[in-house]
Amino acid sequence: MADILVTYFSKTGHTKAMAQYIAEAAGEVEGAHVTLLPVADVGADDLLDYDGIIMGSPVYYGTIAAPLKALIDESVKHHGELEGKVGGAFSSSGAIGGGTETTVLDIIATQLVHGMIVKGMPRGPHYGPMCQAEPDEQARRCCADYGRMVADLCVALFG
Repeated sequence: MADILVTYFSKTGHTKAMAQYIAEAAGEVEGAHVTLLPVADVGADDLLDYDGIIMGSPVYYGTIAAPLKALIDESVKHHGELEGKVGGAFSSSGAIGGGTETTVLDIIATQLVHGMIVKGMPRGPHYGPMCQAEPDEQARRCCADYGRMVADLCVALFG
């Protein structure tokens, strides 16, 4: 069984909705067990318990919101221990060009520093799901596709 964490910070509920779509689809993959938690309920020690970690944040000044960044900063104490785990990222913003891509790339950069394997998307937003405001049908579909893709990889590697 591959254990996957989907964690997020959400103030308006848009990033939370994305997390729910990702987690639901990932949980449909045979051999995947998914835990969905707001970042306030996750500590750096918890990250060690998962084979896959998908992180989501709204855009705050072009980058990761402070609550998710705090978890990432705390994870430094486990540097090297997350190596080989599967990573992923998603983001929402309030405007087109609002920084979703830079936020997703910033999350991915931290996962790469940990030595994680990051799953990209050959179709759609290549770095991970992104949306403006509330997820529309296209964003919901993208989140579901991404959840399944990351879960498939986790099951192949750890299941």
